[in-house]
Amino acid sequence: HKRNYIARTLLPVALGILTLLPHSLLGTPAEEEHVRNSALLQRAKRSWVWNQFFVLEEYTGLEPLYIGKLHSDMDKGDGSIKYILTGEGAGTTFTIDDSTGDIHAIQRLDREVKAQYILRAQARNRLTDRPLEPESEFIVKIQDINDNEPRFLDGPYQATVPEMSKIGTSVIQLTATDADDPTYGNSARVVYSILEGQPYFSVDAKTGVVRVSLADMDRETRENYTVVIQAKDMGGQLGGLAGTTTINITLSDINDNPPMFDQRLYQMSIPESAPVGSVVGRIWAKDRDIGVNAEMKYSIIDGDGRDTFDISTDPTNLFGIITVKKPLNFENKPSYTLKVEGANTHLDPAFRHRGPFKDVTIVHVSIEDVDEPPQFDLPAYYVELPEDAEIGTMVKTVSARDPDAANNTVRYSIDRSSDPDKYFYIEITSGSLMTVRSLDREEVGWHNITILAMEMNNPTQIASVSVAVRVLDVNDNPPSLMHYLEAYVCENQILNMTFMSVIQLIQTVTAVDPDEPLGGQHFYYSLAPEAVNNPNFTLKDNQDNTAWILTRRGGWSQQDQTVFYLPIFISDGEQPVQSSTSTLTIRVCSCDQEGNVMSCNAEAYSLPASLSRGALIAILACIFVLLVMILLMLSLRTHRKKPYLCDEEENVHENIVRYDDEGGGEEDTEAFDIAAMWNPREAHHHLGKMRQDMLPEIESLSRYVPQACVMGGGSGDSNVHGYVLAKLLEADMDPCAPPYDSLQTYAYEGEGSVAESLSSLQSGTSNTDHEYDYLNDWGPRFKKLAEMYGVLETNSPPLW
Repeated sequence: HKRNYIARTLLPVALGILTLLPHSLLGTPAEEEHVRNSALLQRAKRSWVWNQFFVLEEYTGLEPLYIGKLHSDMDKGDGSIKYILTGEGAGTTFTIDDSTGDIHAIQRLDREVKAQYILRAQARNRLTDRPLEPESEFIVKIQDINDNEPRFLDGPYQATVPEMSKIGTSVIQLTATDADDPTYGNSARVVYSILEGQPYFSVDAKTGVVRVSLADMDRETRENYTVVIQAKDMGGQLGGLAGTTTINITLSDINDNPPMFDQRLYQMSIPESAPVGSVVGRIWAKDRDIGVNAEMKYSIIDGDGRDTFDISTDPTNLFGIITVKKPLNFENKPSYTLKVEGANTHLDPAFRHRGPFKDVTIVHVSIEDVDEPPQFDLPAYYVELPEDAEIGTMVKTVSARDPDAANNTVRYSIDRSSDPDKYFYIEITSGSLMTVRSLDREEVGWHNITILAMEMNNPTQIASVSVAVRVLDVNDNPPSLMHYLEAYVCENQILNMTFMSVIQLIQTVTAVDPDEPLGGQHFYYSLAPEAVNNPNFTLKDNQDNTAWILTRRGGWSQQDQTVFYLPIFISDGEQPVQSSTSTLTIRVCSCDQEGNVMSCNAEAYSLPASLSRGALIAILACIFVLLVMILLMLSLRTHRKKPYLCDEEENVHENIVRYDDEGGGEEDTEAFDIAAMWNPREAHHHLGKMRQDMLPEIESLSRYVPQACVMGGGSGDSNVHGYVLAKLLEADMDPCAPPYDSLQTYAYEGEGSVAESLSSLQSGTSNTDHEYDYLNDWGPRFKKLAEMYGVLETNSPPLW
């Protein structure tokens, strides 16, 4: 190791010395370089003594690192030559002494960042700054040292290898990268080794391939492994740098374990009423493998129930589902035995020697007895019955029995929702279905009857069956005209006497019959016996279920006769023959020249003969006059409602306002009509009449009434004055009335009153006794208040 260190130290120094030798010792390459670079200056000889420098990376000294020296053979040592350095890193990474040509590195160099620098040098005359040598290019190479450890850039790793793999099976290949120079020394030569994961796995020292090193590793025993791999440079020698990574290795499953049922015998049961497809139970042949290697296929290979039951695999392909394949019957067979096989669906040929990958078990299925409803001997019944069948005719006898071993008695009934009109009846014990009403095919052609059978000992067990009754047709309906038909003939039309064999067709009639005979309908038409000798019309049977109505004459006139009634006799061709008579109405109408009807004097639209058009107009005119008179009377009544006043001038007092409570001022008013004040009878009541005062009612004027107005006034005011006097005298002489005046002139208490506020709410603010003597100054209308609260003046004049 010491020799290696001396060699690494002296090698750069020797290379530097070689660069300082004269070009004559450097050989032909230096001369070719000189000729190439100085062709522009036409110099035949190169005088530079540099070419290439080497420097170690990661220099950590305090002084600038000396790299080399530039020198020109024109330099005489007198300082007249100035050396200039340009290119990559010049002035920042590298500096040059412009007098001596010494080059130093002033920054720490890292080969992994930049392996070499290309610089250019030139010698110039210091005084004239003229170039003495052509500019020349040289390289400074950074020499590598082992300063980077190997790295696993993709770690940690995930890997999978099948279980039971052989020794040497490749698991994964790892690659560690070293940033050092792989072309110089052993700094980038990596060696791999395993630190954790033995003895299960190993790694190739050169290639980094991880391999299985232990045989028959079983996933069912252990599935996951953690392996630690180390990569070390310098060929693994002491002093090399190392890096590690982790590999998580999982053993993948292979089908190396056969399935096995956890039970040798399964006991299951199912009621006999279970429908086809019902699940009986579930079995499972367990397999230590997973995924597709554990998927199973089940089959019934033997047993007396292989035709009654079926087995399938559930969606996970792990369990076997036993289902009912055919209807069950406890009375026929109470139990079954199944031999079931479960086998893997994915086999590995490498492990067939481990035995058959399937297993067999026995399944015993017990059928549970269930109280079943009765069963009819047929799933449905069909009966045909003629519509003229007599009431009580037996339609069909149904039969049902209890399928259970008890064989209980069965009772029959009809589901009334299937026979709401109650056409049928069933005998409760025998099941005989009979008619109780007459059938009519034209009303109901089919009857779908539901018969119920119920066990007598268990009414909840009910079975049903459908009985379809088809009602057969019988010729029991007479034919009739298809519609209520009317025909017409044109007035004043004369029959062409030239062609007596051709008469006028006025209508084609057709009949309908609700019956539907097998051979189809065939109707026969003729005139009724009373109309056979009719001189006006005749009938022709067309033998195709239609008939023509023809005229026998012409010259029709509405004045002679407006309507003709023609009875038509119709019969059918089935036995028993049915017939009917229908009437065709023929009207005489006014027609245009083309024969189109203009008007018919139809009785349904004509006026009664006793009522003429003039009479109808007269009736309408009378009704109109009567309405006008009624409206006039109503208008006069509305004008009479206005009251009569003796005086033409309006009363200036307008209203007397009543106050029902204290406070509120003019807002608490309720007006009434002043007209009552003008009734002269009101002012002359008998003074001795007793008041019928129910409740005290305080009445006052709406505003303060001046004394002069009360004591006197015009003629209008005098009437009011007299009325008030009479009322006051009546109230004073009534011994049963409370001491309230009928008319109060206090106006109202509060804002706007001449008496101001009479409230005692703020009387407590004064320490002196409240004086009420001023009530005497308010006039005789406050006399009663003055007597109660103040000193009464004895010399005051009388009130009225």
